[in-house]
Amino acid sequence: MSDTINGFDVMRGFLPSSPFVQHLGVELLELEPDRATLRLPFIEQVVTIGETIHGGAIASLIDTTAMAAAWATDQAPASMRGTTVGITVNYLAAANKTDLVARARVVRRGRSLCHVDVEVTDSDELLVAKGLVTYKLG
Repeated sequence: MSDTINGFDVMRGFLPSSPFVQHLGVELLELEPDRATLRLPFIEQVVTIGETIHGGAIASLIDTTAMAAAWATDQAPASMRGTTVGITVNYLAAANKTDLVARARVVRRGRSLCHVDVEVTDSDELLVAKGLVTYKLG
């Protein structure tokens, strides 16, 4: 067994230890090469008004899921740095009192930039939002 850390290891360690991810309650459901699935449970902290989930919470879920997909590789990272350099979010339906699941897949991986497509669905599998994220590794 190798002692070399890879992108999967980085994400499996980072997500549960991130204060912001913990604050939102985001959970890692699945991580495979160039793909990630995360869940945002419905909690009072993500509500904007009534029972409607705040768009910022949805955007944060998109951003975090895209980051996980960008790191989802067997390769050892050149550095432990990364950042979102671009994000576009389209809201397609209100998310009311529901858990949300985001599924991300890398559509293009360059030397340092990853372009990631993300879909967010509610507990009835209704598409709530779509995101396109450009993430820079290293």
